[in-house]
Amino acid sequence: MITTLVHRDGQTRQVDAVDPAWLAPGASELVWVDIELPDPGARALLQDVFQVHELALEDALSAIHHPKIELYDRYLYLILHGIQAAGAGDTGFETHDIDFFLGDRFLVTVHTAPSRSISIEHQTCLRNAHALGEGPAGLLHRITDAMVDHYRPEVDALDLRLEALEDVVFEHPSTNPVRDILALKQDVAALRRVALPQRDALGRLARREFALIPDAMAYRFRDVYDHLVQLTDESVFFQDRVTGLLDAYLSSQSNRLNQVMKVLTVISTIFMPLTVLTGLYGMNVTLPQFPGGPDAQFWWLIGIVTVIVVTMLAAFRRRNWL
Repeated sequence: MITTLVHRDGQTRQVDAVDPAWLAPGASELVWVDIELPDPGARALLQDVFQVHELALEDALSAIHHPKIELYDRYLYLILHGIQAAGAGDTGFETHDIDFFLGDRFLVTVHTAPSRSISIEHQTCLRNAHALGEGPAGLLHRITDAMVDHYRPEVDALDLRLEALEDVVFEHPSTNPVRDILALKQDVAALRRVALPQRDALGRLARREFALIPDAMAYRFRDVYDHLVQLTDESVFFQDRVTGLLDAYLSSQSNRLNQVMKVLTVISTIFMPLTVLTGLYGMNVTLPQFPGGPDAQFWWLIGIVTVIVVTMLAAFRRRNWL
């Protein structure tokens, strides 16, 4: 689906198609074209009307690419990732890339999934003519700012999941949370994989490297960049916490296993002399008899066994083996 907004004579309205005259040098119109793939007319529009380079065109029409920024002759090509919350009852999140083509008089956005940031800004432009009238760079700033803001609830949700898993590991060690920890680790890794290159791309916009970004707008991008730096720092911190949490759980399980093995070893050690004693007196050979006659032999053996057990337990406890 292709949606086109044009700002002309102080008003913003939605039109059916792009007039190439609006993109000519000296034109006064400001144009925003939003393309939600798949759309049969997307390739022709980008290639014939906006004259997008074939390499950038292939990247824009492909499924997904990592965040990056590239400068071409007539426009700036930027790829950022928006975040999409999981459905009800699910955990985690998924990201989808949005391609931006920023020109002097136009902005083109290309994405394969619905974008909350673009939908909100589209409604804003229709209500407020100044939104698009501020220029394509201002429109790009508001969309990227909304995209970064949408990361915050998901990052906070990751923090809550991490705290819940920490309670499980340290308060309920009998529960096995390995699958949940690994799922959380995968989500944190996905966040880092997107946020780090995205931070670098927005950092270039904030450093005023491109003539298409006015100095006043670069300061706004610096604010977005600062928010993204905070998110990336938190993702690195989350990664360390998740790794430490997994190590702590495995260590606690190893300690529990050692305790169990110690108890079983003590039991086996106690039964070794008992096995020898009962084995001797179970053989069909003549052995020395204890005083008291045949009826007292059983009780003698029970007494000796009891003394051996008590003595060994006392020795183990004195050495702190129990």
